[in-house]
Amino acid sequence: MDINEVKDLLVQFDQSSLTEFDLKEGSFELYMNKNQTSLKDVRTSEQGVQSSPVQPPEQVTETLVPVQASVPVAEKTTAPDSVEEILSPLVGVVYLQPAPDKPIFKQVGDKVKKGEVVCIIEAMKLMNEITAAVDGTITEVLVENEDVVEYNQPIFRIAKGE
Repeated sequence: MDINEVKDLLVQFDQSSLTEFDLKEGSFELYMNKNQTSLKDVRTSEQGVQSSPVQPPEQVTETLVPVQASVPVAEKTTAPDSVEEILSPLVGVVYLQPAPDKPIFKQVGDKVKKGEVVCIIEAMKLMNEITAAVDGTITEVLVENEDVVEYNQPIFRIAKGE
């Protein structure tokens, strides 16, 4: 990874709603954090090693809530049983249309079938098609085109079977 790619990542991270970013590519490691407590500090303290917290920029008031990254879980309080959330399976840039000159995949009110592509998430120059897990109707689009999304972030809400 060259310095220009690192600078681009830094700009994207600064402008995004992400609060923490950790990249490992071969022997290269990059860690960025906007929180008072970092997930790395939590992991390190769980392993019995002492570390000091990173001081955040003053304008950041969010706090990190550790989650198990291996299990995608939708918040039950925001989605009733008849509503399914499509969660981002990775960190990346979401595209709601297949190309800039093409119409968007799905919008509020559109019917969707299980397995149908609803958006694309670009991560490390790879395009990942995100598909619906159920048949239904799109009730909410929770992101804008070209937003940076976090792992496990809700992207769409679908009313099942409608």
